[in-house]
Amino acid sequence: MIDRGRHAGFLSRRSALAAIAGTAAGVAFTGCSSTGARTDASAAVPPAPPARIPRRISLAEWSLNRSIKAGAMTNLDFPSVARREYGLSAVEYVSTLFAGKGADDAYLRDLRGRCDGEGVRSVLIMVDGEGDLGAADPRARAEAVERHLKWLHAASALGCFAIRVNARSEGSREEQLERCAEGIGALADRARTDGLDVIVENHGGISSDGGWMADLMRRTARPNVGTLPDFGNFRLSATEQYDRYRGIAEMMPWARDVSAKSYAFDAEGNETTIDYARMFRILDEAGYAGFVGIEFEGKGMAEREGILATKRLLERLGASA
Repeated sequence: MIDRGRHAGFLSRRSALAAIAGTAAGVAFTGCSSTGARTDASAAVPPAPPARIPRRISLAEWSLNRSIKAGAMTNLDFPSVARREYGLSAVEYVSTLFAGKGADDAYLRDLRGRCDGEGVRSVLIMVDGEGDLGAADPRARAEAVERHLKWLHAASALGCFAIRVNARSEGSREEQLERCAEGIGALADRARTDGLDVIVENHGGISSDGGWMADLMRRTARPNVGTLPDFGNFRLSATEQYDRYRGIAEMMPWARDVSAKSYAFDAEGNETTIDYARMFRILDEAGYAGFVGIEFEGKGMAEREGILATKRLLERLGASA
């Protein structure tokens, strides 16, 4: 079984700042000059800057989806590519890039062995295409739960702490909330046997509403259910976007992982769509000390350049490989 305490990936604001920052303020002092006069108050030692909350950088496999789909690499190559090309030792898989091998124990042992050989940690699996956990039909919901079970097995075999799922449903806001809470809660109850978390990403539709996601966490009310806030996924519909900064803040109290979505960069290395400094202030306010996963989705630059640009930006903001 996975030790959930070791994999939790998040701390409360109070415990994070107390444990990590410690006493950050400098100590003022009064010295003596050679003539015995007291020094001016302006000579006091200035306060030290607040200590940054340490965060680890992981690499989301979707950043390399073009290379994998083109046959330039495979899912089995992912750990070595993350380590050797990008200097990263934590990876986040995507279920649809497993080439149909998600339930193949020999394949999973091979992948686990490659991770171990490279010194790479498997963080989670992002699961897509296995049915709607909030389907209106109760039988369809139950079938979706069953279809997700093989990914719980895969996550456990690889040493992940969680699988990422989608909150997809239909009906009124309240109906979708009730249905998703039921389906995700049922899956989380099964995941608990293996000590795994089930975390929900804002991934379009009603799940891109941060307030609704917060309500979903309260309604599901399982210790092994949390969120995976994604900096970029706030498209409610073809014509409506949710405020990304508000949405991230609303999801952070339940965050077990964070997706640093990126699209393009300016000459100074700043992401041009998302204010990363503002995002990191929100993470700081929440006391978040877990993984921050690079998920480059830009079309105007090569995958390699986009991943490295995102890594440099995250490092500038205090995260480390």
